[in-house]
Amino acid sequence: MTQAEKARTFHALHKKGEPLVLYNIWDAGSAKAVAEAGAKAIATGSWSVASAQGYADGEKLPLDRVMRTAKQIGSAVGLPVSIDFEGGYAREPEFLADNVARLIATGAVGLNFEDQVVGGEGLHAIEDQAHRIAAIRAVADEASIPLFINARTDVFLKSDPADHARHMKEATDRCDVYAEAGASGFFIPGLTDPDLIARICSHTKLPVNAYMKDGAPSISEMAKLGVARISHGPGPYRQAMQALTASASEVYQN
Repeated sequence: MTQAEKARTFHALHKKGEPLVLYNIWDAGSAKAVAEAGAKAIATGSWSVASAQGYADGEKLPLDRVMRTAKQIGSAVGLPVSIDFEGGYAREPEFLADNVARLIATGAVGLNFEDQVVGGEGLHAIEDQAHRIAAIRAVADEASIPLFINARTDVFLKSDPADHARHMKEATDRCDVYAEAGASGFFIPGLTDPDLIARICSHTKLPVNAYMKDGAPSISEMAKLGVARISHGPGPYRQAMQALTASASEVYQN
C-alpha cells in the first residue's frame, strides 16, 4: 500500500462501537511483535519510546530520535503507523508544521497531538490549539496524505476524577473546535466514568479514543459506549520490562 492508502485504511479502522485496539509499542522490534500478534495498526506511546531510549516523557527525547524511531517502525511493518507526537515539539504553528512535515516523510499516517502545554502549565487556549491543528491539517493536505490527527485533550488527565463531570463542557467545547480545525479523532485519556465516556461519544461525530487503565471499562464495555479507538499507553512497555526483570532475576538468583 502507498502511504495515502495506509492513511485511508487507518481512518476506516475507527468505527464507533467496533473500536480499533492499539497495543502501544516503542520501537521496531516491539512493533513487529505486536503486528505478528494480529494488530490491524501500530501506534507508539511517547512515554514508552522515551523510556526505551533513556529519556523522560514530555518531549525530552530529541526530535531527531523521534523521527528515526518512526522511520524504523514504518520500515519494520507493513501496517499503518501512528506516532504519539505529544505537542509537536513546537508551540508556534509554522514551526509545528515543519515538524509534522518531517514526521509525514517517515511514512507515518497518524499522530496524537495533545493540548497540554508541554514543559509549561495548563492547557493551550482552545483557539490557539485550533490554529495548531489547522496547521497540521494544512501541511498534511499539501503532502496529499489524509493524516489522522488524533486530537488529545488533557482536561481529564490533569484533574481529579471527582471533578470530571464538571469538566465535560470544556471537553466537548474543545472537541467541537478541534473537529472544525481539522481533527480526525478525539482522545480523552484519564476519563474512566462510563456515563461520561458515552456522553462524549454521543456528542461528537469524531471517533473517540479512550485509554485503557486501571478502573477503566473493559474493551467490550467501551464498545457498547460508542468508543472507536482504545489505547494502552505505557502499559505494554511496563509489562515487558517487568517480565524482563523477572526473567533476569531468575537467572541471577540461580
